[in-house]
Amino acid sequence: MTTPVPYLTGNYAPVTEELTAFDLQVTGSIPPELTGWYLRNGPNPHAAASKHWFVGDGMVHGVRIEHGRAVSYRNRWVRTATFTADIPSYDSQGHRDLTAGSANTHVIRHAGRTLALVESSYPYELTCDLDTVGPYDFDGKLHTAMTAHPKICPITGELHFFGYALTEAPYLTYHRADAEGNLVLSRPVDVPAPTMHHDFNLTAEHVVFMDLPVLFDRAAAQAGEGMPFRWSDSYQARLGVLRRDDPHGPIRWFPIDPCYVFHPLNAHDEPGRIVLYVMRYPELWRRDSKGFDKATLWRWTLDLTTGQVTEEQLDDRAGEFPRVDDRLTGSNSRYGHIAVTDPSGGALVRYDLHTGSSTSHEFGAGHIPGEASFAAADENAGGAGYLMTYVYDTDTDRSDLAILDGTDLAAPPVARIHLPSRVPFGFHGNWLADH
Repeated sequence: MTTPVPYLTGNYAPVTEELTAFDLQVTGSIPPELTGWYLRNGPNPHAAASKHWFVGDGMVHGVRIEHGRAVSYRNRWVRTATFTADIPSYDSQGHRDLTAGSANTHVIRHAGRTLALVESSYPYELTCDLDTVGPYDFDGKLHTAMTAHPKICPITGELHFFGYALTEAPYLTYHRADAEGNLVLSRPVDVPAPTMHHDFNLTAEHVVFMDLPVLFDRAAAQAGEGMPFRWSDSYQARLGVLRRDDPHGPIRWFPIDPCYVFHPLNAHDEPGRIVLYVMRYPELWRRDSKGFDKATLWRWTLDLTTGQVTEEQLDDRAGEFPRVDDRLTGSNSRYGHIAVTDPSGGALVRYDLHTGSSTSHEFGAGHIPGEASFAAADENAGGAGYLMTYVYDTDTDRSDLAILDGTDLAAPPVARIHLPSRVPFGFHGNWLADH
């Protein structure tokens, strides 16, 4: 008997059709101030097979909301070069084709463009209806892959991001695009080996890179494994600090205890120090890339005078997908939230980072949320707003878009938008308001 592949069964299994449905049923009342798209990306292999959950073809799931109405739902595969023609990532000469990627990890909007992202290749631009325009390389100026986790500075409107390489130096390159979308800065970051840089940190004054001991494994790649990275006991764990006002200047490295971080929650400056909040794994992929330890919320405080880092665990509840109100990226946001995706009791947890307290919305057994994006209710950064997330119901094998009051998380959802299909477990997305 063939053992089912875990990431191709249950709600990890791909959906087989692209759907468009209108006038969705709603339980509760959608806040009338919300008009825009809720979009979320994730792997959905069109051949119903893949070597790892992380590498399936990207599919974006979107709900259109207008003034209290759930207007439509649609899901669309991102038509990358890999999807349409099965283009290999490397040619016979070992040259990388940066259009060949799954575009399955995130979806953002910057300078009027909606981009589907994966860290191994170029982004792909989408239309408002989620049709694929094509690969986007910043008018020919981008020559590396692009992280799936760029940061938009809420003060300047700049897009900060990086790309990492696996076969030759520079293994890490930092990029910056201005508010109009023009790529204005690209500089190498000196790291000694091809480590997996999934995300990074941005404050009002600094960029902080995470050079952590998960390295590209050539043997695993040659064996055809889906994620060819392995834990290294010999590689250092460190944080690299670059001043934003001196982007070509030196990077200062701070040693930390060995660990891995896929996703930080937020970061900010304080006099003489930098504070980071991250979801920390004690290690990752020591023998293979099939599973994970549990991530918990930690605070790292970098002392810019002594060069020391204070590391503190803030909670022992495991979770992932940390987010804040994006208008507070890089500032001392009081609140942030994570998703708990345990089938025995899914939840969203909201942390008060100033007091150390937390509240949660418990969805109950068999109701599993994904990442929740913040949708602002007004123009005040850090003010009232809503958390929006797809929630899978194991009993009905369907999904809802849940809208919760961000200031009263323990209350029942403000609204649940019932979708015509399940939304497979996926990764990241955003509420993209029309204004």
